[in-house]
Amino acid sequence: MSYTKLSRDQIAERVAQDIPDGAYVNLGIGLPTKIASYLPSDKEVFLHSENGLLAFGPPPEKGQEDSELINAGKEFVTMLTGGAFFHHGDSFAMMRGGHLDIAVLGAFQVAENGDLANWHTGAPDAIPAVGGAMDLAVGAKKVFITTDHVTKKGEPKIVAELAYPATGLKCVDRIYTDLCVIDVTAAGLTVIEKVEGLSFEELQSMTGAKLLDGTI
Repeated sequence: MSYTKLSRDQIAERVAQDIPDGAYVNLGIGLPTKIASYLPSDKEVFLHSENGLLAFGPPPEKGQEDSELINAGKEFVTMLTGGAFFHHGDSFAMMRGGHLDIAVLGAFQVAENGDLANWHTGAPDAIPAVGGAMDLAVGAKKVFITTDHVTKKGEPKIVAELAYPATGLKCVDRIYTDLCVIDVTAAGLTVIEKVEGLSFEELQSMTGAKLLDGTI
């Protein structure tokens, strides 16, 4: 059977469905920032950014951008009623103090035990430090990952053990890829959803770690 991969926007929309009402959530740079545009209006979600924002909303309409309202990815955002901005030191205190319910991050690799690598591939010209991702990975109560299932070269991004430097150890709770949704459990990586037309065997062949079929 044939299948169609999810787009980046479809992944973001899928993650938005799992964010509960009243949650305090950090959206990492890249694909996770798209989630702000898909949060349902009947939920009150408090979005946090490490550069010092709380309770911000989706991107503004074109021409309505405010140069002082940007997220950590330097993208324009809007502020919701009651929203606040503050020193990034206070923002990191929120992250490190365990005050965030969910952090949504990107990944280069995720290991079957929940280890995360999302800042360095080992390339000599890569950025020199892990940055705020480390604080989010260990400080948030839950960590969701958004990523393509394989690299552009077709190599698995979900692996038995990390080959890249770690951002956090045993920190990932759920993985959202363009092919499936996987829970990281004590029993192993459990597939709870996959795109229509994709068999479990095909999915396993594109994964560098053993999967459990939770869709049965």
